[in-house]
Amino acid sequence: MKVQLIRNATMVVEYAGKKMLVDPMFAKKGALARGPMPAKDWNWKRNPNNELPISIEEIIKDIDFLFLTHLHFDHWDQAAADALPKDIKVFVQDENDKKVIRKQGFTNVEVLGEHSTFGDIQLSRTKAQHGKGFILNLAGQVTGMVMRHPSEKTLYIAGDTVWYDEVQKSIDKYDPEVIVVNGGDNRFIIGDQLVMNKEDIYSTHQAAPKAEIIVVHMEGVYHNTLTRKELRQFVDQKSINDSIIIPEDGETISIS
Repeated sequence: MKVQLIRNATMVVEYAGKKMLVDPMFAKKGALARGPMPAKDWNWKRNPNNELPISIEEIIKDIDFLFLTHLHFDHWDQAAADALPKDIKVFVQDENDKKVIRKQGFTNVEVLGEHSTFGDIQLSRTKAQHGKGFILNLAGQVTGMVMRHPSEKTLYIAGDTVWYDEVQKSIDKYDPEVIVVNGGDNRFIIGDQLVMNKEDIYSTHQAAPKAEIIVVHMEGVYHNTLTRKELRQFVDQKSINDSIIIPEDGETISIS
């Protein structure tokens, strides 16, 4: 298994001989709107924060299928829709997202279920909660995914979620050996967090102490509030450096 963080939540996952692209945002630096006022208003600028670390052509080369956790601008944008072949297999969270993606010209779109497959890879939808408090109603529905194959470790991509009971249930049910969490502690000037903060990441580790946890969705968009530096300091204080992996944009993590 290899997990390459591209930028923000965009990843390329090599698993059981297949390559999956997750939540592609391909826009150039600053090409997307600013959106609501972020919690750190000094960082209120256009998105994304950084350029792609590698070319779009390199990212999409030999991709077998696509997984969209939801359709927020920082997980799916027009640049990605324009770049990807329209006959590629796309897994989405529900019928509403399926309609949107099909209207964009994609012809092979499937709603992810508990017993979906791609070839001999088992794919299972997991529940996710995109925030806390009233902000949850504004954020809308999202999903995660568990991947299983006899030749690979079980991979849990949690998606845009905070730590809550359904994440615990997914860990209990699937016993993942690798977990990818979105850990930028995204916030606007009002409301609570939208994705995991450092305490949520620690709770994930406590729930799955033997798992390797890869933290993404950091420093990619204006409303990220937790930096890699701050998270590394926290991880060091908790003495869990061996369990928490915090990749840079473009970095590939190989799981043996």
